[in-house]
Formats: sequence, C-alpha cells, structure tokens
Amino acid sequence: MRYIALVLRNRLALVLVTALAPAVWGTTYLVTTELLPPGRPLLAAVIRCLPAGLLLIALTRCLPQGSWWWRSLILGALNIGVFQALLFIAAYRLPGGIAATVGAVQPLVTAGLSALVLGDRLTPRTVLAGIAGVAGVSLLVLRADAEPDAVGVVAALGGAVVMAAGIVLSKRWASPAPMLATTGWQLTAGGLLLVPVTLLTEGAPPSHYSLANVLGYTYLCLIGAAVTYVLWFRGLRALPPTSVSFLALLSPVVATLLGWLALGQELSPLQALGALVVLGSLLAAQIQRPRTAPESAPSAGPTAAPRPVRENA
Repeated sequence: MRYIALVLRNRLALVLVTALAPAVWGTTYLVTTELLPPGRPLLAAVIRCLPAGLLLIALTRCLPQGSWWWRSLILGALNIGVFQALLFIAAYRLPGGIAATVGAVQPLVTAGLSALVLGDRLTPRTVLAGIAGVAGVSLLVLRADAEPDAVGVVAALGGAVVMAAGIVLSKRWASPAPMLATTGWQLTAGGLLLVPVTLLTEGAPPSHYSLANVLGYTYLCLIGAAVTYVLWFRGLRALPPTSVSFLALLSPVVATLLGWLALGQELSPLQALGALVVLGSLLAAQIQRPRTAPESAPSAGPTAAPRPVRENA
C-alpha cells in the first residue's frame, strides 16, 4: 500500500508539472492578439521554436548521434513544424471554435495509434473520456453561427493526427541524450522546416518591431517553447502517451478563461459547463491502476535507452 501511495503521489506531481505546458500554450492567443504584429502566425511559430531549439542545443552542447539525426528531423516535423503549419492553416480558414473542436479529437487518435504501435490497451474509459473532451471543447468554444471550411477542417484533422503521431513516436523512440538536448533538436528541426514555408506564404519578416512585439516573441520563445516543450517531453517520457495527450485539452480552457479575465469576453453558463466537462475528461484519462513493477520502454534500436522514472520534455 505504501508503494502504491508513493506511485500515485509521484504520478500526480508529474501530471501537474506536465500540464503546465498546455496551460502556458493556452496563453498564446492572448499574447498573439495583444503583443504581436497581425497576419504573421508562421513567423511567430518560427521565432517561437527555432531560437529556443538553438538555445537548448547551445546550453547542452550535445548534437544528435547516428540514427537520431533523422529521428530528430521526423519528430521535429511531427511535433513542431508540420503541426504548427497545419494549426495555422486551420486557424486562418476556420472560426476558432471549429478549429479547436476538430483538434480535440487528438487524444482519441493518440489512443488508437498507441494501441497499434505501442500495444497499449484501448479501454472504454479512454474512449468515453475522449468523446467527453470533444464535447466539452465544443461547448467551450463552438459558436452556432460558425461556418466550416473543407480545407480548414482537413488541416485541423491533419494537425490532430500529426500531433498524435509525434506523441506516439516520441514514446517509442527513447533518446539516450539529455532531455534538454532532445527537445532542442526537435525545436530546431521543426523551426528550420517552417522557415521556407513562412517565406513563401508571408514574405520577408517586418523591418521594424515594437517593444511589445519583442516582449511577445521573447515570451513565446523562452516560456512558450524552451520551458514548456521540456516539460511536455519530460512528461511524455514517463507517462502513458494517451494520458499526456489529454492534457492538451487544457489549452482552450486557459485561452477561454484568459479571454474572459483579461479581454472582457463573455463567459456563458454553457462555456463554464464545457470547461467542467473538459476537466472531467482529463481526470478520467489520468486515472489508472498503478503497476507493481517498472515498465520497460519499447525497443527502438541500438540507440534506445531505458525509460527514466517520469522525466519529460
């Protein structure tokens, strides 16, 4: 019983720390609208990710070895580059409520991929929690007058699938390098992939930045990427991938609350109910019977390392 209590306590602490990442990501909308220049979402993604990745690599002075060159590229594309591009396409072509609701299917996709790739069990509780999460997000952000766009819906679904694939592969490929370095590789790879897309779609960066712009970009880079992705990948290394994926539903909850508190946006009873439903789905996804023996990491080739005791990002 003492062992079970210790496992549950350690797991709760790790879940709470990991949840800080999507909670901070929920501040992105406020920072973008209030501090950043308009019409430059991909530029914001590049400035957010690439300098943060280079900073982490400089701090650790650790470069990929062997197969981790191409693995870092794939993970960086899935978790950062391709995901961010699809996310912003969906944001531009869809009302925010539709984009967030479609993206909320990501935990269900993660659960399915985890069952296929990692052999995890897909339980009825996970499926019901995933459905509840989508319903809660729709109550929270979806508007009756929102009009869908086919390209935007496909982009939002693609973003959910890409993020889910990145989560599952991050779990399967256990990096032997320090977590800061592994995170830096992915942020750098994803940021580099976004550079040509940004130049083609948004053109050259502005020649002048205000103090508010600099503060906004600095926050997104240091806090919104360097710190949060370390926490996210740290939690993913130690927690079940499906449990971590549900934590991403915190982002629309935080964004809605900040819109109400900081921007004076209306918060209806239905939105409050939606937030409660989302939080309930998060709790349901985190509840599982503790194991009595350490779980070994899936085999990922000669560079795989034993899974550490719950350290992420």
